[in-house]
Amino acid sequence: MNAPSSSLDRLHDLVLPPEVSWWPLAPGWYALILLALAFLAIRTRRAWKNWHANAYRRAALRELASTQDASAIAELLRRTALVIAPREEIAQRTGSAWVEWLSEHSPEAVPVEARLLLTSTVYKRPTEDLQIDILRGFASRWISNHY
Repeated sequence: MNAPSSSLDRLHDLVLPPEVSWWPLAPGWYALILLALAFLAIRTRRAWKNWHANAYRRAALRELASTQDASAIAELLRRTALVIAPREEIAQRTGSAWVEWLSEHSPEAVPVEARLLLTSTVYKRPTEDLQIDILRGFASRWISNHY
């Protein structure tokens, strides 16, 4: 005679369904990937255009670093301004009108020492290196931040 089977003997291991595969992706993931790639391409293109558009600023800042003369700094400011404004507009401005134009196209006011150097003493030899440093600092900020 057969031994009576208990309930535990009739139990079997659980059969798990197959794991969900990562591939192929659902259509929503393809759309998300395309959107991310489009966003990345647009950002890269804008950064590239911005980098090229600001090449004149980088060149001017490199030249400014090696400039030791107030007249050379003033000339560099004019050449930089010619990139953003017509020649006729820049050429007609001298003295305080030139300094006012710089101030209008800058997020900060022109320091008094730089104003004096740009209006009257730009063609003279400056007596103090501090004046040149103030002018160079303003020129650096103006080149970096003008609009």
